[in-house]
Amino acid sequence: MSEVTLSKIRWLLAKAYPRIGSRPVAKITPQEALTVLRSIEATGRYESARRMRSVLGRVFRYAIATTRAEMDPSRDLRGALTVPKAKHLAAITTPKGAGELMRAIEGYTGHAITLFGLRLSAHLFVRPGELRQAEWSEFDFDRSVWNIPEQKMKMRRPHRVPLSTQVIALFEQLWELTGTGRYCFPSFRSPLRPMSENTVNAALRALGFSQEEMTAHGFRAMAATLLNETGKFNPDAIERQLAHMETNAIRRAYTRGEYWDERVRMMQYWSDQLDEMRDGAMVLKPNFRRA
Repeated sequence: MSEVTLSKIRWLLAKAYPRIGSRPVAKITPQEALTVLRSIEATGRYESARRMRSVLGRVFRYAIATTRAEMDPSRDLRGALTVPKAKHLAAITTPKGAGELMRAIEGYTGHAITLFGLRLSAHLFVRPGELRQAEWSEFDFDRSVWNIPEQKMKMRRPHRVPLSTQVIALFEQLWELTGTGRYCFPSFRSPLRPMSENTVNAALRALGFSQEEMTAHGFRAMAATLLNETGKFNPDAIERQLAHMETNAIRRAYTRGEYWDERVRMMQYWSDQLDEMRDGAMVLKPNFRRA
């Protein structure tokens, strides 16, 4: 479990301690657990309340497994919470907007490491946490691949990212700044920790993009949308590069392939298109004839 996940769990449990922290775990009732959840809902944090119920459930199930309790009171609270509305993270999804974004990034005047974070967010379109926690030991530049271990992945499966020639050149420049340490993007406060999860978003705000226009996570939607619109690549290859898990079990059984060769071509194509969009050439066009 990543340190970020652990810190979020600690934060949630800290919210519960004042109300039930001193109670014997076997004595806690569903009503008491619901009181904790309602106190979080009252602040408008519906998603946090949902996650709190999950965390409390893990605590109670551990108590049952270790004979400290006989029931999980959180189990009876399913359906009792307000369902949070789906939140779509803002993203730029047009060639014109992507070009403007890439030009803005090149004009960034903040910290040099953050500039590389912005550039590589666009080229690699991995999840923000995966990029900021990247370690130099994970890269095989001879084979042009980044091997992300399963413990860093949302789906807990190892993931490979093909590296375009542009990306390798960027990492070569970044090496001059951070290559002596563990992390490619170390924290500004300590080289022993990765860059803050808010750094790229803060840089986007500094460039004039509001959180309704673009987010660090939005680089993924930008790449997925524009690559799909070209019609040049199998949608399954795009999904595989995004490290998405197919939700349909039957379909997942038929799409186990890595599409590796296609992904290698796709990542080089994407870097080339980013460069051309940045330089003002509108080359990405939808293919409306695709079957």
